[in-house]
Amino acid sequence: MARSDKGEEPLEQSQGEQAPNPVWFKPIMLGLMIIGLVWVLVFYLSGSRFPIPGIDAWNLVIGFGIAFVGFLMTTRWR
Repeated sequence: MARSDKGEEPLEQSQGEQAPNPVWFKPIMLGLMIIGLVWVLVFYLSGSRFPIPGIDAWNLVIGFGIAFVGFLMTTRWR
């Protein structure tokens, strides 16, 4: 903790776990959740032909995996 020159109360500094997130954190978090949702929706609405043809149900794993990373980021959001 730092002190001011006049002997006043100590100033609080954000460190470690209590530091605020960088500016890019929230857009990336929300973006991953939306991209994962769109991936799964495209897979269902296209009749299993898109987004990556030929891997069938693995498209679901990819979509839910992308969204899951976004949801994991919510545990670190401040």
